[in-house]
Amino acid sequence: MPRKARPAGPKSAGPPKSAVRKPASSKPDASKSAASKSAASKPAVPKSAVPKPVRPKPAKPESHLAMVRRARRINRELAEVYPYAHPELDFRNPFELLVATVLSAQTTDLRVNQTTPALFAAYPTPEDMAAAVPEDMEELIRPTGFFRAKTRSLLGLSAAIRDNFGGEVPGRLDDLVTLPGVGRKTANVVLGNAFGVPGITVDTHFGRLVRRWKWTDEEDPVKVEAVVAEIFPKSEWTMLSHRVVFHGRRICHSRKPACGACPIAPLCPSYGEGETDPARARKLLKYEKGGYPGQRLSPPADYPGEPAPGLDGREAAAQETALASAREDAAEDAAGRAARGAKTAPGAGAE
Repeated sequence: MPRKARPAGPKSAGPPKSAVRKPASSKPDASKSAASKSAASKPAVPKSAVPKPVRPKPAKPESHLAMVRRARRINRELAEVYPYAHPELDFRNPFELLVATVLSAQTTDLRVNQTTPALFAAYPTPEDMAAAVPEDMEELIRPTGFFRAKTRSLLGLSAAIRDNFGGEVPGRLDDLVTLPGVGRKTANVVLGNAFGVPGITVDTHFGRLVRRWKWTDEEDPVKVEAVVAEIFPKSEWTMLSHRVVFHGRRICHSRKPACGACPIAPLCPSYGEGETDPARARKLLKYEKGGYPGQRLSPPADYPGEPAPGLDGREAAAQETALASAREDAAEDAAGRAARGAKTAPGAGAE
């Protein structure tokens, strides 16, 4: 009897295709093999042998004593650079220096020196200047700027010298600062250069340089004067002022100092604020240091540069006209005073 066929049962599904792992290739990965060989060829560097980055140590603050020593050395160096340092205003007596210093506000010493010869020709004494016609004086000093305000100051200080000091410029600081238009800076200029009384002149150049040199961070001129006076002996005050101002006008300029041509660069904590290339820095030098004329029309005999030029033709002609007018008015005024004196003299008008 034939056997009955068994019903076909469900086929075994087996593992899913995704679960079937392909056998790993017998060929090694070339990139991994190269990397492992490279790593194996480099010797291991111990952590202790790796140099740590060196952090710069913060600069040690300069002590006050070190600053004083550096400041005094700067003064000595400047004395060698500028043995001929002097006031850059032309003058022959204390009154002329006082007037010239008042006129120098907001202008250059050169401009003042070009202006004062005609002014002093018209008004040589405080008495003459006090009696000046304001409009005539304004025309004479017009090139210096702010001529109306300066005229008021000159008329006022001349009258004060005539009335309060016997026609002579006083030689004391307390007296000088009572004159119209005269402050401590002007008084120190007059005392130091006309009377031989030591004084520190804190103008814009002086203040700028002492702050660059870190002698002080004060902005007020009176405070700057007090600080610097503590650093230097009194005998050095006047010449120190001249040397610092000379350096500020010739090398250590306000906007672009010539650092690369500065003889005291090693002592300057602000080195690098200006041009450091020596060739380019030399092109920034002014006056005798750059081969140019100075500011005085009549400089001292030891000055190594050329004298300053006078006014140009047009300005000179205008000043000559103003001088002629001033002289004419002065003559008329003198004649009027003489006539009035004759009328009031004893016996005048008696028959």
